[in-house]
Amino acid sequence: MSGSGLTGLSHITLSTQQLDHSFQFYTQQLGFTPRARWDQGAYLVLGDLWLCLSLDEHRQSNQKEYTHIAFSIDRNHFDALAKQLIDADIPQWKQNSSEGQSLYILDPDEHKLEIHVGDLDSRLAAIAKKPYQGLELF
Repeated sequence: MSGSGLTGLSHITLSTQQLDHSFQFYTQQLGFTPRARWDQGAYLVLGDLWLCLSLDEHRQSNQKEYTHIAFSIDRNHFDALAKQLIDADIPQWKQNSSEGQSLYILDPDEHKLEIHVGDLDSRLAAIAKKPYQGLELF
């Protein structure tokens, strides 16, 4: 719908059962910069992304479905970060089978994350060469 007034993504909020563990994971393992922290949450940033961690006693695993958050990384840094995360025994939830290098990992609350080399243009170029069933490009 054009003209909705939306301008882009504002922020992502992830519920967590253990704020300290998630805070450490996002700041130490993935390099987010903390901007605020309180008893029930934290605000972190990565580039233009604003991430909120929110303590939630009702947090449940979402392991069986495909919803995930993908973070961009330059191909020159992918191998080093992937090795660091694998060496730290960060669990993986999927093996890459699509265009571009990707590492699919779980955060401490089992939110599914992807570290991905590439962008929408590179993905569209790849699927144009090997189309998904019923593909329609715009």
